[in-house]
Amino acid sequence: MDLPKNHFKAALKAGQQQIGLWVSIANAASAEAVATCGFDWVMVDTEHTPNDPAQVQAMLQAMAPYPTHAGVRPGWNDAVEIKRIMDAGAQTILVPYVQTAEEARAAVAAVLYPPHGMRGVSGLSRASRFGAIPNYTARANAEICLLVQVETKASLDQIEAIAAVEGVDGLFIGPADLAASMGFPGQLGHPEVKAAILDAVRRIKATGKAAGILSADPAFLREAVGAGTTFTAVGLDIGVMLAGCKALVKEWKG
Repeated sequence: MDLPKNHFKAALKAGQQQIGLWVSIANAASAEAVATCGFDWVMVDTEHTPNDPAQVQAMLQAMAPYPTHAGVRPGWNDAVEIKRIMDAGAQTILVPYVQTAEEARAAVAAVLYPPHGMRGVSGLSRASRFGAIPNYTARANAEICLLVQVETKASLDQIEAIAAVEGVDGLFIGPADLAASMGFPGQLGHPEVKAAILDAVRRIKATGKAAGILSADPAFLREAVGAGTTFTAVGLDIGVMLAGCKALVKEWKG
């Protein structure tokens, strides 16, 4: 059995647009259903959901037969938490709330095996297909994709320094936290917030690293793509579900 290729990482490196969906419903069957829809990637969230590593592993297993690439967002830039998620089989990790190059280097260390990092070695985890992948520990780093979130006003000033950290493959703008940090909580559509996001995307692109965004506003997403995002999340699973349910209620109940 060979080491799985991270086609998402390869696509970002090639500058190919990847359209994704946030997965916040902590359920393997729901995740599998989403994986049949044709998204290039999905992001399994553990920061703002009750997901734990066991549930994440079940979700990754459910999505594995489909071509959609599944990344995972840990709850924090914590090496122990990240290690457990990666042992469950995640090859793409999105680390939230990275504000400095030092914090980015800590994230790199958490996802990579020595000598390039400090990821703990487990020879019989799902990541190594329970030991079936030859030389997994020596080869795994090549297929790991690390994305970090830039989501505070202070972190905007550090974009170039964060992007310069070796091992960081992309920077993701977190609109909700950024809006709050800028003094506009809940106002993701505020002109100053939008302008800051688009400027950040352009600066990330200029560094040569991939830029990412999540928004439920199609018009703004098109602006973000125009500015240079290459991993673009176009919605959240629970948001899509609720919108569909509300539309049905409106149609049938008035």
